[in-house]
Amino acid sequence: MPELNIPPAPAIDGARHVHSGKVRDLYELESGPYAGELLMVASDRISAFDHVLDTTIPDKGELLTRISLWWFEQLQDLVPNHVLSTDVPAQVSGRAVVAQRLHMFPVECVARGYLTGSGLLDYQAAGEVCGVPLPHGLVDGSRLPNAIFTPATKADLGDHDENVSYETVAREIGPDDAAELRRLTLAVYHRADEIARGVGLIVADTKFEFGARQSDLGVRAIVLADEVLTPDSSRFWAADEWRPGQAQPSYDKQIVRNWLLSPDSGWDRSSGEAPPSLPAHVVERTRARYIEAYEKLTGQRF
Repeated sequence: MPELNIPPAPAIDGARHVHSGKVRDLYELESGPYAGELLMVASDRISAFDHVLDTTIPDKGELLTRISLWWFEQLQDLVPNHVLSTDVPAQVSGRAVVAQRLHMFPVECVARGYLTGSGLLDYQAAGEVCGVPLPHGLVDGSRLPNAIFTPATKADLGDHDENVSYETVAREIGPDDAAELRRLTLAVYHRADEIARGVGLIVADTKFEFGARQSDLGVRAIVLADEVLTPDSSRFWAADEWRPGQAQPSYDKQIVRNWLLSPDSGWDRSSGEAPPSLPAHVVERTRARYIEAYEKLTGQRF
């Protein structure tokens, strides 16, 4: 497992730090109207190839938060979400939300409308993805006949998520919850792809996290949590640049990955060593790509 090298989370008055991931820091609120609930803070950290880089992308945390909040509004008639409030401490204003504490399902809920990434590798090896057989002759970037649900196990921090079959998920969490996660994942994907196409974007694939909450009356509901449809969790492509059979230009951190794999970086991915710092031009291009995704999707200026 690579050394992630996540910096210490900053102290926040009235909140106790409980966990840090590659990008987000999680706190428990200790006082106020939401005492006991969670404060989810998006940092400017960026990860690649299971490493957290020592270079940050300015404004990335705020952009991710704004994009997620915008999508939660577009999806609220399909599935409830975990956001309780955007009234957060000034120290993290604009890049944090107060989130409801949930019982999280131990599965990454992935929807694919196009074949690329790990799905392409699985298809090339076995003609299927997560047990879902696909037609012959597909290439990188091919549009699938129908969007598919291709779940993955949640790996320990620093490890790869592992694609698994729907049957594996059903055994893990029960058939009823598995069926509902699949239904919600595909419903949200179809809504998102429809909205994105209206502004000239394609949602090639995306991943969601869901949790369960129990009301005071004992009614259980499945809730959309974490981030949603950001460039960190989704592949957005420009519709007018889509060309099957090649890697597609995307609105995400592919700029960072490409530079790290280039001779310019001097980094050997197989060495086990941490990647080098990003040069200023890569940082600025990556920031600009995130801003472009935000502005295209929302129609708002950043």
